[in-house]
Amino acid sequence: MTTREFDGIRLEKLREHVWEVPREGDMNVPARVLASEALLEEIGEDDTLRQLKNATHLPGMVEPALCMPDGHQGYGFPVGGVGAIDARTGCISPGAIGYDINCGVRMMNTNLTYDDVRGRETELVDALFEAIPSGLGGGGVIDGDADAIEGALERGVEWAIEEGYGIESDLARCEDEGRRPDARPEYVSRKATDRGRNQLGSLGSGNHFLEVQRVTDVFREEVAEAYGLSEGQVVVLIHCGSRGLGHQTCNDYLRRIETEHADLLESLPDRELAAAPAGSPLAEEYYGAMGACINFAWANRQLITHRTREVFGDVFDADPIDDLGMELLYDVAHNIGKKETHEVAVGPDGLPAVGDEAVDRAERELYVHRKGATRAFPAGREEVPEAYRAVGQPVIIPGSMGAGSYVLRGGAESMSVSFGSTAHGAGRLMSRTQAKQEFWGGDVAADLESEQAIYVKAQSGATVAEEAPGVYKDVDEVVRVSDELGIADKVARTFPVCNIKG
Repeated sequence: MTTREFDGIRLEKLREHVWEVPREGDMNVPARVLASEALLEEIGEDDTLRQLKNATHLPGMVEPALCMPDGHQGYGFPVGGVGAIDARTGCISPGAIGYDINCGVRMMNTNLTYDDVRGRETELVDALFEAIPSGLGGGGVIDGDADAIEGALERGVEWAIEEGYGIESDLARCEDEGRRPDARPEYVSRKATDRGRNQLGSLGSGNHFLEVQRVTDVFREEVAEAYGLSEGQVVVLIHCGSRGLGHQTCNDYLRRIETEHADLLESLPDRELAAAPAGSPLAEEYYGAMGACINFAWANRQLITHRTREVFGDVFDADPIDDLGMELLYDVAHNIGKKETHEVAVGPDGLPAVGDEAVDRAERELYVHRKGATRAFPAGREEVPEAYRAVGQPVIIPGSMGAGSYVLRGGAESMSVSFGSTAHGAGRLMSRTQAKQEFWGGDVAADLESEQAIYVKAQSGATVAEEAPGVYKDVDEVVRVSDELGIADKVARTFPVCNIKG
């Protein structure tokens, strides 16, 4: 058996692209990394493996705790991590979901080709940058009065469309139809809603962006046709989340857990894995507040979509829907926790098995924590929009500014291998601090324009440096592993035309 060791953590190669940290000591389950040899080397350079092993100590964790091919060190739980925890006897962990609740991506199709846009990149990127708020702090597409905030928190995309910021088909082409019905806005603090009030319809900063892209490759013609994609076509990718509202909500509940469930916290190897026991009032309140933040993020991306359509309509002097065909392909969440039913190993008591006590397999309700991971449900699942049910759920994996992004579809093996999950991006190779030491934003933007005809506009040169192409893993390799494992199948590749960011 092939084995590797990183900082005292031993991994056994179970099969191609599947590496396991065997269960030992107080681990409830093994830890498993889905990666090629090259990606495993990069994953092993930071604290990702230690964080993944620590996560197996969370009460109720079932089967392996997982790291996707893009994994890297995060807050407590690795980015690219997937943890499924029994919803009756386990817990829910804000750190295993993330601060930017429902950071996610959506892609819009258009009827435009690259030839239609070529030569107008500067005009388009300037117009988008002027129209769509970005950067740290406030400013949104709309002023978030009390009714707007309540509508966004409670009803997500549904509220936005009722207010005139979208079309009906946007609802059907969004994970969970853009609304978590179990959202409980009353469990979101006043401080959190105040932070989100003037950020509704804004990109924010960091790795969030809006990118105009062109489709360069199609790998599965039938699926691409179902998704409305073809070579040479222009599409728009939007990546952002719940802004300060989600960050504050995560922080609020982490602090409450430290006070109300200190006993559970003391039993964990890392305090950043702070969790509330399933069934406790705090777990129920966090789950409801998280659902409201998820809705807010969907409404946020919907407002940006609406403004993007307006910009394209102005630049190309055409109706964005009737003439330009700017319909949503799909919107999928990243940092999210959700009750889902999956088949797992169970013990003699019928509960999810711990260690070697498994006697059977059965369906159980789980809190599936996806932190920097994408849901990737296969064809036939009722959760997949009807328009795509025959081919599988669209999966959107952004690359860096200088590399391609990918559209995939949920793979046939995803439910058995990864709780219906795959990677969410290329995954960082270096911290933002290191990136700013190694790259100069102005040089990065100039090189992208002169060498690759990619036009970038940002509020800050530091942001461009933080997101330089060299900061990220090879997205082609990440996608290759997902495809070969059968958890998400390649459909199409896109390449940047212009990009705006904070």
